[in-house]
Amino acid sequence: MPHYAVLGAGITGVTTAYSLWKRGHEVTVFDRQRYAAMETSFANGGQLSASNAEVWNRWATVLKGTKWLLKPDAPLSVNPKPSWHKLSWMAEFLGQIRNYEANTVATTKLAIAARAGMREMAETAGIDFDFSPASIVHFYQTERDLADGRRVNKLLAQGGLRRDELSPEEVRARVPQLTGPLTGGFVTTSDSTGDIHKFTTGLADWLAGQGVRFRMGAEITDVAAHDDGVTVRVGEPARFDGVVVCAGVGSRAIAAKLGDRVNIYPVKGYSITVNLRDAVSRAAAPHVSLLDDKAKIVTSRLGEDRFRVAGTAEFNGYNRDIRSDRVKPLVDWVERLFPGVSTEHCVPWAGLRPMMPNMMAKVGAGRRPGVFYNTGHGHLGWTLSAATAEALGETIGEGQLVRDFRNMTVQAA
Repeated sequence: MPHYAVLGAGITGVTTAYSLWKRGHEVTVFDRQRYAAMETSFANGGQLSASNAEVWNRWATVLKGTKWLLKPDAPLSVNPKPSWHKLSWMAEFLGQIRNYEANTVATTKLAIAARAGMREMAETAGIDFDFSPASIVHFYQTERDLADGRRVNKLLAQGGLRRDELSPEEVRARVPQLTGPLTGGFVTTSDSTGDIHKFTTGLADWLAGQGVRFRMGAEITDVAAHDDGVTVRVGEPARFDGVVVCAGVGSRAIAAKLGDRVNIYPVKGYSITVNLRDAVSRAAAPHVSLLDDKAKIVTSRLGEDRFRVAGTAEFNGYNRDIRSDRVKPLVDWVERLFPGVSTEHCVPWAGLRPMMPNMMAKVGAGRRPGVFYNTGHGHLGWTLSAATAEALGETIGEGQLVRDFRNMTVQAA
């Protein structure tokens, strides 16, 4: 039976392990953390959002970002200290503006395809992850922003997504707790929400029960590709038939050891989890998931007593510090738009999103035999992971056994 090493136990690593396991491969997952989903997959915005599939490679985004650099509380923050990695990534980002429309449409299609895979995994493993078919409402406060939303809507429609326009009154009917000016919005009833950490750890636990090995707290010191397989070193070297790199922002360094260039940059995002400890706060927090296009802030209701709010993009290398000046705008946003929600019990978090310059995940084979990648999903790892894991599994192919989940049996391939 072919044996594959999966490097990384975040959402992409664990879903990749599932995809390989169901195709009859032996799988060992490595992660430097003691538990699955402890880094970027720990506390993201919670949205499974095909409606957020627009890539960022636009001149309008660049111009807006340049203005934001002068505002300390803006959605974008860039450390002015230069580095070759940052400069080369930004240059490639600009070079991908020509592919903005095609990449947005392709990402939309991938996000829609991921829904079936996510449902299969959740049902097969019996995972409780605070899933809600909540819908996602994009809302706008100016006519100019709403007009831009209509433009994006045409691209999303090309990708097969239905997103219906709402009047200000219709937005308020869906989100009666929302305060402040409105010019309109859009609703995507096919989008949903859930807790990425609960899902990933639940799937990892189930896979471990099926025989997938998890080597946690294992810092990889070296990885090398040979003509007859791949060696992963954590203390003593271990040989595998192949390796799949799902290491988030660590994927770039690992890829270099394997002879590949994967130009991932760590773009820090922040979230707060507002614990709704009183009845007034629970009533004042929306159940519908939201996206404020101007502030670039998303929300999800995770069960009855948690309200997740996430956003911002910080270009600051591999720095993982949780900065109070970047958390404050999220808290202020909640207090301004949802004044009935108490922010007294609020847990801040920051994670490094692994972003490619074209905002598209790196999925497929590397240069050397037995080397594969499923990484670089940026801000859409939760949304896209089930589809990219399936694509990666199809690329590698079937092993000696194929699991048939319709009857939960194992049959010869």
